[in-house]
Amino acid sequence: MASGAAIEVDGLTKRYRGVQALDGISFAVAPAGVFGLLGPNGAGKTTAVRILATLLRPDAGRLRVLGLDVLRQAAAVRRRIGLAGQYAAVDVNLTGRENLRLIGRLNQLPRPVFSRRADDLLEQFGLTVAAARPVREFSGGMRRRLDVAAALVARPAVLFLDEPTTGLDLASRNQLWELIRELVREGTTVVLTTQYLEEADRLADRIVVLNAGRLIADDTPAALKARVGGTVLEAGLLDEPQAVRAAAVLGRLAGVRVDRAGSTVRVSAADGARLVLDAVRLLDAETIVPQTLQARGPTLDEAFLQLTGDRPDVR
Repeated sequence: MASGAAIEVDGLTKRYRGVQALDGISFAVAPAGVFGLLGPNGAGKTTAVRILATLLRPDAGRLRVLGLDVLRQAAAVRRRIGLAGQYAAVDVNLTGRENLRLIGRLNQLPRPVFSRRADDLLEQFGLTVAAARPVREFSGGMRRRLDVAAALVARPAVLFLDEPTTGLDLASRNQLWELIRELVREGTTVVLTTQYLEEADRLADRIVVLNAGRLIADDTPAALKARVGGTVLEAGLLDEPQAVRAAAVLGRLAGVRVDRAGSTVRVSAADGARLVLDAVRLLDAETIVPQTLQARGPTLDEAFLQLTGDRPDVR
């Protein structure tokens, strides 16, 4: 177990009807940061979050949140965490302010405290103008922000966010990203699952990747991307047959990884300058002229695909 960690997981195991959902995973989450939990569909992310949030019991493993044993001190853990699931859990028939005050009452906060806390959160999340309206009249983005605000009424030290920005437009997503950064600056530890790898790349200090219930990577976003190679050369060809030919030609280069998707070919290697020069010379010698050619750094999406062979999905 990691000393000083906000969350400690050691040998976490869970089976559902003979299916190994989690197979002895271990990791630690540093305090006051964003920890990304990624993986393809069925990887075990939601199971891990539900266990840490005391909603599900594991078959084996040692788990601590803020130094508390998740199994033996579940009630104390619940008082110190917040959870915003994939779907907004607010009551659509209540107003925004009523929803937050209800959460305060359920957490047994004094009325003056939860009333003031509700107003503060409504202002922080840009919902003050709509606070007196029933939530059924809120947009999807407003409901999502209210749901996250509800998870913060009791000032949790650890906040679990399960796919918080799904369905939000770009402006609402950027706004929620900034709110998450603000929470971290105030000392909150955030555990984030997301299907948007750009989101994880921008927010997370560290990322764990699960696949088929096993932990296959635990590193910073920069280190995960470095596994792909130092530079990615992306060539857009006229059509798919020409892309197939280009991929075969570029595959002759030493020390490169070649991927093709439709009429686009991507080549990655550690030596970026050499990659570009050699690839252009080779394509020119074979009279293959790309429609577009771009050299860039690797993305987290490419690192994820290389690790799992799949696209992220947090359902």
